[in-house]
Amino acid sequence: MSEVTYDPWSPAFVADPYPAFVRLRAERPVFFDEPTGQWVVSRYADVDALLRDRRLGRSYLHLATHEEFGQAAEPEFLRPFWDLVRAGMLDVEPPVHTRLRRLVSRAFTARRVEGLRPLVASLAGELVAGLVARGGGDLLAEVAEPLPVNVIAEMLGVPAADRPLLRPWSADICGMYELNPSQEAQRTAVRAATEFSDYLRGLARARRAEPRDDLISALAHVMDEGDRLTEDELIGTCVLLLNAGHEATVNATGNGWWSLFRNPGELARLRADHALIPTAAEELMRYDTPAPMFERWVLADIEVGGVVIPKGAEVALQFASANRDPEIFVNPDRLDVARDPNPHITFGLGIHYCLGAPLARIELAESYGALLRQAPSLRLVEEPRWKPGYVLRGLEGLLVEV
Repeated sequence: MSEVTYDPWSPAFVADPYPAFVRLRAERPVFFDEPTGQWVVSRYADVDALLRDRRLGRSYLHLATHEEFGQAAEPEFLRPFWDLVRAGMLDVEPPVHTRLRRLVSRAFTARRVEGLRPLVASLAGELVAGLVARGGGDLLAEVAEPLPVNVIAEMLGVPAADRPLLRPWSADICGMYELNPSQEAQRTAVRAATEFSDYLRGLARARRAEPRDDLISALAHVMDEGDRLTEDELIGTCVLLLNAGHEATVNATGNGWWSLFRNPGELARLRADHALIPTAAEELMRYDTPAPMFERWVLADIEVGGVVIPKGAEVALQFASANRDPEIFVNPDRLDVARDPNPHITFGLGIHYCLGAPLARIELAESYGALLRQAPSLRLVEEPRWKPGYVLRGLEGLLVEV
């Protein structure tokens, strides 16, 4: 038996990283990985603690320049990408993050999200009906991808004619989040960031002048104690909502169904009792985590599991490994659609906990529900292939027939 190793560029590891995580949690729960230049952390307790620890951050630029922090300066050609990303809340730290999250939360309310449920249910039903009418097809391309992009586009107020633009922009921008993206991927991300920013800037200005009942209008006019979002912050927020909510939800749907097909007993159990859909959605996100790794910068020396990680280092928090930790989950490598409790950390923890988690849960529940109801004998046509990326880990397609 060959040794199972941590290698996020290996197709075999991307296809099934879990045997490597078993060994890492037992033998090397905190270690420095030379190829990636990151400290890899794989146990639930450590990942949980570090997500809440303010000595780590998504960024260090609130404290030091790249050079002062021991990092190379960013190439000038990447400026449009980073200007867009850092105008949102994902890659900034308090106090900027605190202010942005407070303002966005005033517009992106629980009531607004819950109000989207009938729309999500209707869209999911229509997409599944089309798949059924055709006798099957690519579940990813025909259901999983169009559902979240149309939901977020409807919520933001993007006109229907423009919505086909969103998915390619989102995919190209998210390519920058993979480990050491190629020069081509970087330039593609810059182009997409520029085009997306220009498009949203025009839409935001139109909504400022003539507000409608959509999220862009709400973000354009949100105010808290006299404070409001700048135009750049509004655009960065809209891009974040689309990218974060879309890419992960697509992968969660595809990975989830692939997990069900590989566990026919649990699929049969879910088909027999649709009341299990909410717990099944949580379990499927735990069992095969769609965003398996998040990175943090170490802002001050920190000790993890008896290992000192120095200031300036980058930490790779392995969500997928934490979600299979036997210290937390009974029989962690077993899919259990009724698992409860299920304290998975798929949506993160701490100040960067996913703002869109409630919407993602609605989309997944309605998507699973529509497929279970309308395609009760859904079956796999062929084993799917994994896309090469690990940070946003998903399938190239999922061919099914009804």
